[in-house]
Amino acid sequence: MLIAGFPAGAWGTNCYLVAPAAGEECVIVDPGHQAAEGVAEAVRKHRLKPVAVVLTHGHIDHVASVVPVCGAHDVPAWIHPADRYMMSDPEKALGRSLGARLMGELTVGEPSDVHELTDGSRLELAGLELTVAHAPGHTKGSVTFRLPETTEIPSVFFSGDLLFAGSIGRTDLPGGDHDEMLRSLARVCLPLDDSTVVLSGHGPQTTIGRERVSNPYLRDVADGLGSADAPRRGM
Repeated sequence: MLIAGFPAGAWGTNCYLVAPAAGEECVIVDPGHQAAEGVAEAVRKHRLKPVAVVLTHGHIDHVASVVPVCGAHDVPAWIHPADRYMMSDPEKALGRSLGARLMGELTVGEPSDVHELTDGSRLELAGLELTVAHAPGHTKGSVTFRLPETTEIPSVFFSGDLLFAGSIGRTDLPGGDHDEMLRSLARVCLPLDDSTVVLSGHGPQTTIGRERVSNPYLRDVADGLGSADAPRRGM
């Protein structure tokens, strides 16, 4: 398994390229602000052939490069229908202006080929099997992607802005809902094995076991407690 990741753009959003091995087909997860160059570099370095872009949600820091990346490789993008509008109207998704200077750096709109994600579906792409879980709370259309455990590596969980190392995604933007976020954490994250590697939308990698012990939000959900409002981290 090859997973090449890098933080991109003004918000340091993690973009990942996932392939069975170097020299094979790959899937690109969350090509955000200024991610196109990093994607091209990783493709060259590892001799990869992109076949799809998959998006954990529609915020501009996760989708800003989806049009140029999909166009460069002639591949489709996958997104949950509840967040699809955000690709064309990022300011509506945030409830505030991004500013003329920053908007000038962004490619707003949809790629030519868009597929919609559904809860529980399994995407078979590039020789990989990604299980989709709808996880609203940060946005209405937030999803996660999980790769199954193999004899070589534990399960890998692309959590988007649902779960971070030591924290969770913000819920104060349009479409955010803190109670819904807690329900998503309980339904999507708690059943995962402790060995599951978490690759989130921002910050370092972690594991479910580490977060179950040290993350105050996940710990409170596991104990059946509410928690304070989510932090304002990410977009």
